[in-house]
Amino acid sequence: MRIGLLADTHIPHEVRELPPQVKEVFSDVDLILHGGDIYELSLLDELEEIAPVLAARGNGDTKLPDDPRLKIAHLMTVGGLSLGLAHAVEYPELDWYPLEKSMQRFFGGRVDILVCGDSHVPVAEECKGVVVVNPGSPSLPWGLRQLGTVGLLQVDDGLIETRIIDLGTGTELSRLIKYFAET
Repeated sequence: MRIGLLADTHIPHEVRELPPQVKEVFSDVDLILHGGDIYELSLLDELEEIAPVLAARGNGDTKLPDDPRLKIAHLMTVGGLSLGLAHAVEYPELDWYPLEKSMQRFFGGRVDILVCGDSHVPVAEECKGVVVVNPGSPSLPWGLRQLGTVGLLQVDDGLIETRIIDLGTGTELSRLIKYFAET
């Protein structure tokens, strides 16, 4: 399964649409996960023209109306692995407790893949055996109003590949490959 990842779009009311580069990068995805701080629910409709969408409710989304695609956290199985989606997750850390506590709080336990947002800074790394992906922000990276980043996640039979894509240049900023053996 190929999944498009984005977070922290912070689409202002007067703009109401994504940068067109997002649609280009996500043109062949099977699912889109949004890590929260959407600001405009119509953004999920726009993304759904590409693929089905699930979104985490961010701290900036408290006034958005109820929508079945929008929850505090989503837990799903993708390619035989558990994947959790939430907005603000504590990581990385010097000890295991904060990440473990966040996974327990949002998903009831450990997940194999954790997709989040909140920081506006792209990250794809393994933390204590969990693949953590924050795609950054396509429209407000590092808090600056400019083209930013999105992520791609490929999951097949225990193999995970993540990529962070710079929308301004179309280049791959980082890549992480992880294999989970069947248990």
